[in-house]
Amino acid sequence: MAESSQPTKGRKRKIMSETHTFSHGSSSLLSEDQLLCSICLDVFTDPVTTPCGHNFCKSCLTKYWDKSQHGLCPLCKEEFTKRPELKINTTLREVADHFKKKCGSEKPEVLCDACSGEKLMALKSCLDCGLSLCKTHLEPHNHVSKFKKHKLINPVENLEDYICQKHERALELFCRDDQTCVCQFCTETDHKNHNTVPIEEESRERKIQMVKTKTDVQQMIQDRLKKIKEIKHSVEKSKRSTEKEKADSVEIFTALIRSIERSQAELLEMMEEKQKAAERQAEGLIKELEQEISVLKRRNTELEQLSHTEEHLHLLQVYSSMCSPPHTKNWTGISINTDVSEDTVRTALSQLQQTLNEKLTNTLNDKLKKRVSTELKRIQQYAVDVTLDPETANPYLILSADGKQVRLGDKPQKLCDSPQRFNKCPCVLGKQSFSSGRFYYEVQVRGKTDWDFGVATENINRKGKIIPSPLHGLWAVALRNETQYKAYAGPAVLLRLKKKLEVVGVFVDYEEGLVSFYDVKSRSHIYSFTGQSFTEKLHPYFSPELNKGGKNLAPLIISPVFKTR
Repeated sequence: MAESSQPTKGRKRKIMSETHTFSHGSSSLLSEDQLLCSICLDVFTDPVTTPCGHNFCKSCLTKYWDKSQHGLCPLCKEEFTKRPELKINTTLREVADHFKKKCGSEKPEVLCDACSGEKLMALKSCLDCGLSLCKTHLEPHNHVSKFKKHKLINPVENLEDYICQKHERALELFCRDDQTCVCQFCTETDHKNHNTVPIEEESRERKIQMVKTKTDVQQMIQDRLKKIKEIKHSVEKSKRSTEKEKADSVEIFTALIRSIERSQAELLEMMEEKQKAAERQAEGLIKELEQEISVLKRRNTELEQLSHTEEHLHLLQVYSSMCSPPHTKNWTGISINTDVSEDTVRTALSQLQQTLNEKLTNTLNDKLKKRVSTELKRIQQYAVDVTLDPETANPYLILSADGKQVRLGDKPQKLCDSPQRFNKCPCVLGKQSFSSGRFYYEVQVRGKTDWDFGVATENINRKGKIIPSPLHGLWAVALRNETQYKAYAGPAVLLRLKKKLEVVGVFVDYEEGLVSFYDVKSRSHIYSFTGQSFTEKLHPYFSPELNKGGKNLAPLIISPVFKTR
């Protein structure tokens, strides 16, 4: 037996240890509200638990039952057929006592009003006596039947605040008409026929409301903490993006500077080569001129000698050859071009500018394409499942069974003209509506010559002609005559696109006031409505437009979004 009882003792010691730990540490886990008796509105003294699970001070519950003569729970009003036997919840008492000790230093010291000599600390304040009493002077309230009915609370300094100043009675009731605490006598005079309830009851209801408010406030705190986290994340993300942009910009302009330097070096080299060519030409001409000068000097010497000769026969023999001019070049139009012409410089600079423009355009296009691709990848994470709403479809429109396709039929269907239905324009809205956040969907337009789609407000005009503009609740892009793309910005903005659209993505950021359109295939940006102010629900909007003699029969198709990684 001794051996078998040993594990039991061990478990008991463990449980007691855990209970001790709970009682000394749980005050940080429990709030003061959870340790308050709903009758006296103070921290539990000798707490007891009713069969329905609610806790009260033993003395408070006993007095409540003595007055009511019914075994009711003061909190949930559950009725007990037999008045339960009350036993003190020792664990809860330890927690409450620990809480009292912990918070005791924060409470003001209240002295006994009945002590004549050295005043002792008050243990309770009596609302009927209007006195704060120490343990000794409180004894009659525990034994004398007359005093047992008095209202006791934890000692307070401002006891007069708990007593009716007009009738000098305890404030036990709350007047809901005048929103003030009153005594029993007040209900027979100033507050006669008013809606009055016990203070405890009003306090319980207000505490319940406070708990709800507290929950709401805590949720608001969490929402704002979450928003702070989102903002910090956005700033950090923006910072990383900015740093990358700066690095990319430095890379781009470094490459451009290098290209400029190379082109400058080529231009300077061309100028240097031009100068060297001029110098080489000058050297050749000077050499040729010096040779002719030597010949002319010899001729000059010969003519000088002949002009003094006495040999007449010899003079006559050489006269013809000496008098004819020597064979020389005509130097009149010959010169050296030592300047680089403006045309040469202009041509070189034009070639340089063209090269730089091509490089800059290609670099920026590549960068923009990469940025849009990244942006599109991000916003595709907000993809929603959009289906067409047949209750809004114009009678001429034919919707697929799955609500993903719409085309124009040859004749109207027999449908009721409800307030939701478009009766003139060939339009239909999506079933889904959005009044906050972000959403994205894609539409296939392959094979069509005309179409409109985007988003519209819930109150867009559905009877008669629609004026396509944000001012009238529509943010959309359109195709007309197979090649004319435009955005309904009021007035319409023509869009110059390099490629024919096949699949278009629509992204909306409600809070940001943004509606953007993307070419999904080329991963490029088409158009954005920015700075909008949305105040109504937004619906996806679609119009396959007229059939144009059979050229525009293809349907608009809401495509599944394939999120890229």
